[in-house]
Amino acid sequence: MPSATKSTPSSQANPFIKQLASSDRKIRDRALSSLHTYLHRSALFSELELLKLWKGLFFCMWMSDKPLTQQRLARDLAELSTVLKGRQNFLGFLDAFWKTMAREWGGIEALRMDKFLYLGFECVGKREWADEELIDDYLAILTAVPLNVRDTKIPNGLRYHVIDVYVDELVKADTQKTAPLEKILAPLKKLGKDSFTKAVRTRVQEALDDDRLLDWTKFGIDSAGGEEDDAATAADQANAAAEGASEMDEDDNSDDGEFGAFED
Repeated sequence: MPSATKSTPSSQANPFIKQLASSDRKIRDRALSSLHTYLHRSALFSELELLKLWKGLFFCMWMSDKPLTQQRLARDLAELSTVLKGRQNFLGFLDAFWKTMAREWGGIEALRMDKFLYLGFECVGKREWADEELIDDYLAILTAVPLNVRDTKIPNGLRYHVIDVYVDELVKADTQKTAPLEKILAPLKKLGKDSFTKAVRTRVQEALDDDRLLDWTKFGIDSAGGEEDDAATAADQANAAAEGASEMDEDDNSDDGEFGAFED
């Protein structure tokens, strides 16, 4: 748990952060509305601004002790990414989130972490999985921060936790199984290949062996197979029609010859 001396001044400097953690729904909604207005600006946020924001939001989540308040707040915070204008602000928001999680990992509780971690895939999913450039940029953030192979400032505990929930959060965020699976799994595979820590490599392999990942593969095979079957059926029908027409032509020619023999 973060120390009071470390986090409290930040919250006192921004009363609106404390209001977000309130169990009073009206107070929390007013604070959330103010935050939406703040994030909706078109100007580019600096990295420092977003890091300060996430420090406050982290403390806000930490202050929310009641489970129902935590759940509502987690959903509200996940929706904030849809308010941000511009790709750079959106990616900067997620980058600051992961850097905050790495910095505060030692004091965070697992229950609160679980409510935060679905944010990444959920946010990208809201921007559509077809945006491959956006996916590449977000996966680069995952590779550089929570799944970083070499950075000793990233706690292995964070790595383990992200590995453990990676497939869980993908399943929640991509219910239609339209995400490019191989691309999504690339940061995990890189960590599993290059990590010096055997326990990390083992944990990655366990995640990659998750049977739920077969759903994406099966969906792709079924879709491709369905298209091929449709094409084959159409081709067969066309060939059958051509053969039938040819037989009719032959019959017509044969009839002409036969009846042509009876001349007056």
